[in-house]
Amino acid sequence: MANINRVVLTGNLTRDPELRQTPNGKSVCTLGLAVNERYKNEAGEWVERPNFFDIVVWGAQAENCERYLSKGRPVAVDGRLSYRSWEAQDGSKRSKVEVVANTVQFLGSRQDQGAAVGSPVTAGAASSGLDPDTSDFDSPAGVPDDDIPF
Repeated sequence: MANINRVVLTGNLTRDPELRQTPNGKSVCTLGLAVNERYKNEAGEWVERPNFFDIVVWGAQAENCERYLSKGRPVAVDGRLSYRSWEAQDGSKRSKVEVVANTVQFLGSRQDQGAAVGSPVTAGAASSGLDPDTSDFDSPAGVPDDDIPF
């Protein structure tokens, strides 16, 4: 059986990127990403709930993220999940799952600061072709939002 570990997320940065260097000189940048989940509650009202993800970016792409991104900017991330564990200073065991980015695509522009408009700019490899701005999607006349098949 084949194993697949792939994550694609589009959301807004929750904090400014934090760049550091490993002891061997490799750049690593950490990002916080908020992705809203939209669903109908029991009363039939649309509710948005944020999900928060920690993103790790390596190499030249990490340096570009630190240079060009800031809190509130929309990005699309294509990567994989990674589990790590460690022992905290107080002796307790800690663990977390984070997204290790293969590509980070900058969405919008610096002037937009949080609005997902404009042409995307990729921080690393080829563009993933994601269309992130579906929040203003209007359903066809007479079709309720929850009946759209995608």
